[in-house]
Amino acid sequence: MEITCPVSFTDFDRVLLGHGSGGKLSRRLIDTIFYPAFKNEWLEQNHDGCVFPMNAGKLACSTDSFVVDPIFFPGGNIGDLAVNGTVNDLACCGADPMFLTVGFILEEGLPLSDLQKIVYAMKIAAEKADVRIIAGDTKVVAHGQCDKLFINTSGIGAVPPDVCISPSKAEPGDVVICSGNIGVHGITILSTRESLGFETTLESDTASLNKMTSKLVKTITDVHVLRDPTRGGVGTTLNEIAEASKVKIELDEARLPVPDAVRAASEILGLDPLYIANEGILLVILPEKHAGEAVALLQQFSEGRQTCVIGRVLEPGGASVSMKTIYGNHRIVTMLTGEQLPRIC
Repeated sequence: MEITCPVSFTDFDRVLLGHGSGGKLSRRLIDTIFYPAFKNEWLEQNHDGCVFPMNAGKLACSTDSFVVDPIFFPGGNIGDLAVNGTVNDLACCGADPMFLTVGFILEEGLPLSDLQKIVYAMKIAAEKADVRIIAGDTKVVAHGQCDKLFINTSGIGAVPPDVCISPSKAEPGDVVICSGNIGVHGITILSTRESLGFETTLESDTASLNKMTSKLVKTITDVHVLRDPTRGGVGTTLNEIAEASKVKIELDEARLPVPDAVRAASEILGLDPLYIANEGILLVILPEKHAGEAVALLQQFSEGRQTCVIGRVLEPGGASVSMKTIYGNHRIVTMLTGEQLPRIC
């Protein structure tokens, strides 16, 4: 007697454990959701990996995992966040991002309509960033063993031969430039969570910044540091740079681009905007003589219209970040301790 699987291969609207089996349901999930969105000649090699051409030179690679809660939020969802996050990590190495891989951990019971929306958002984000998703993996866990879905993205990009950007290259006489408003993503995510007692009209700033960074490093060859201040915010990121470069960094509170909605929500929640996550802004450190040119260049992009100088790099020796307050005194900006905003990206 022929034994068959009792689960229907066609009549379902939610993720089943069988979707992670490697069998017919897995194939159907790939063929109906993933391949149509990410279709390209490299992915269609249909292998455990991908072989692709690469010119001789320097490469950058990065990987990141995304567990944001909720998976849909004003301005985006976990899908475009995952693509943009890894694209930006590569861009901050001075690379032109080229290829991504994607890994999905799906919870049994996730509506396939939600998965479709997320995959489509990834498709659009990849097209905007001009990158290709060339390999991936899908696993399914039982209901209750993960929260809806988690995504891992890894990426590879090519670094131009004359570009050398590193957190250890900040020097005295450099300025610190911020390309946009601080704290928008973190407050957006918090405003969508239940029982926090406030609402905002903010939308996440998630965006790919690689076209902006590419023009910057090709126009100004003396860019020292690029960083996207995601988890831990601007304060923690600058402390990491100060530590790597063994310099002191001073911020000017009056120049910090903190929107009124972020400032108000931070006061309600007892948070410091300097430690709130961002997903669409860039910190640039370069010699002061290039500051005006860099600001004007970044302001040409929609993602960089709020670009401004927020601080400067002081003498070497030690490693610290301070801020000149609006009252004229100074306070130390330390690295974030603990987890201020869990599952923010």
